[in-house]
Amino acid sequence: MTTKTLVLLPGLMCDAAVWAPQVQALSASHHCVVMDWGLTDSLTAMAQQVLATAPATFALAGHSMGGRVALEVMRLAPERVERLALLDTGVHPLAEGEAGAKEKAGRMALLSHAQRAGMRAMGAMWARPMVHPAVVGGPVFEQVLAMLERSSPAQFAAQINALLTRPDAAPVLAGITCPALVLTGRQDAWSPPEQHQAMVDAMLAVRAELVVLEDCGHMSTMEQPDAVNAAFARWLAA
Repeated sequence: MTTKTLVLLPGLMCDAAVWAPQVQALSASHHCVVMDWGLTDSLTAMAQQVLATAPATFALAGHSMGGRVALEVMRLAPERVERLALLDTGVHPLAEGEAGAKEKAGRMALLSHAQRAGMRAMGAMWARPMVHPAVVGGPVFEQVLAMLERSSPAQFAAQINALLTRPDAAPVLAGITCPALVLTGRQDAWSPPEQHQAMVDAMLAVRAELVVLEDCGHMSTMEQPDAVNAAFARWLAA
């Protein structure tokens, strides 16, 4: 019996640690591949990296920026994706006008801080609103900081460019036909539940499962690993 492949796409400045609980839970049934973006600086190039790495067909899950990469994979080669999971993510491009300028300025200020003070110092500031308040200062928060510290300002700059030049992924949603999971934390201020409900509503060709995790911020895979694993088990069996 051939083991099925599950490709896991990390988000901004995340590495394999963000998916560690899922890899541990699913490795008995799936060959889990966690992508490493290196210095790749566009979502399209990241998607092409996935397609060059993955087998002919595979299950695909993306968290945060990784969810946007997953949607770019769906745009480029939907026939290769057997199942799709989108976690704590979004579809909209950089806004025009003042809102877009504000996002760009905020991201560049974080990059400047990372270049001056180091990735951990930047992470201590950036990660605090990314998680549920109860997580701040605890073991999971330390895992997030350690993950950010393993990255570099050069990687940060490349991934900021990828996000600032992100395409509008909304048109991709209507064409998704494979079993789909859409998941976020109730307290995810970056990618709130209503944004994910809108994504599910736009998936016209499939009945996607929407999962909203209670007491959970943006880092759902690390904050509520058991709940994410349970949702993945249903998704992979669908």
